[in-house]
Amino acid sequence: MKKLLIVEDDLGLQKQLRWSFDGYDVQVAGDRESAIAQVRRHEPAVVTMDLGLPPDADGAAEGLATLQQILALSPAIKVIVLTGNQDRSNAVKAVAMGAYDFHQKPFDGPTLQLVIERAFHLHALQQENQRLLQAQVNSPLAGIISRDPGMLKVCRNVEKIAPSSATVMLLGASGTGKELLARALHQLSPRQNKRFVAVNCAAIPETLLESELFGYEKGAFTGAAKQTLGKIEMADGGTFFLDEVGDLPFALQAKLLRFLQERVIERIGGRAEIPVDVRIVCATHQNLQELVRQGRFREDLFYRLSEIVLNIPSLRDRVGDPAMLAHHFKNKYAAQERRSLNFSEEAMAAIEAHSWPGNVREIENCIKRAVIMAEGVQISVDDLGLPAINREDKVINLRQVRDEAEYMALVRSLARVDGNIVKAAELLGVSRPTIYDLMNRHGLK
Repeated sequence: MKKLLIVEDDLGLQKQLRWSFDGYDVQVAGDRESAIAQVRRHEPAVVTMDLGLPPDADGAAEGLATLQQILALSPAIKVIVLTGNQDRSNAVKAVAMGAYDFHQKPFDGPTLQLVIERAFHLHALQQENQRLLQAQVNSPLAGIISRDPGMLKVCRNVEKIAPSSATVMLLGASGTGKELLARALHQLSPRQNKRFVAVNCAAIPETLLESELFGYEKGAFTGAAKQTLGKIEMADGGTFFLDEVGDLPFALQAKLLRFLQERVIERIGGRAEIPVDVRIVCATHQNLQELVRQGRFREDLFYRLSEIVLNIPSLRDRVGDPAMLAHHFKNKYAAQERRSLNFSEEAMAAIEAHSWPGNVREIENCIKRAVIMAEGVQISVDDLGLPAINREDKVINLRQVRDEAEYMALVRSLARVDGNIVKAAELLGVSRPTIYDLMNRHGLK
């Protein structure tokens, strides 16, 4: 049964309220001390409370203090204040302090019952929302922020692929989140309790890359003072992420191919074949098929690495995402800087118009800089430092024009107001039901 706490010092009213709400698990308290004890013990979702509690039965000070203490213990509790006809000002003050609602005495049973049931319903919705948010935060894909169907499809494919041991190739421009998706593949796989080891082929000199990948034995070369494990061997049992694989030297490609075929490695200067159980995930922003045609990348290695290929869309191709990401990063960095900021209309238009060649990394840096540099409470175009970019219209048939315009307007309005349905409806000049109908028609959540 739903737990309801009644805070009332009048014994007659206590009995009347208990009788009126026999469908709930009702607990009763007559003063502040017993009310706090009942909250600690039973954690009720809803509390009805008289402001006139002893020792200040004729005033509201004790009731307001009790309200403040209850909400400090459990902010999620819905407190309904019961007041006399002449005490409306204290009721409004209680609502300002965080009470859910107020109801005047003498109370009407059915009306108060409706108010209490709504309070229980709202409490349940908020608890469910908290659970969903927590699940999202704990998800390996929580760092992916997008409403774009293409990006959401990539995320769904990551969830499908993760339990397997297939080698995965992530293709996408710099800054699109390739390493984030690689880590999600690892965290969602049975190998999540083992190591995730990443190597960026473009960041390590060619002369050092072989020893970095495969390790070396003591004395294998000058300066090799002790046996050193390579990154592949260190990832045994886990996931090995080979970033920017398109920059892998041609001489090393054959050795990597042999490892992928045989699943054994040889350290530099060693003779023993060492078996390694590791899942390979690689990524690149380059066109590997073009590199194969140019003779700069082995064709057999390309096909070995691309058992499953995921193409990550660029930010400029993700409708509505730039504005949504801008809000996300603005909220994040404004909280860090302890500032309250909003985007001006011109700034939001510039964000939507920019092509973002650096993708998510670029927009994050841009918004972080703007939050720091902004004067006042609005982020301007000058704070962003963005040029205006005009996009050419596509030539398509009338129905496509209408559907695309409707979709673009809906997504952009939702992104601009940070997902607020009421504000999106006002922005588009339509009703809330119309917004929900449009979202259903276009598959938006």
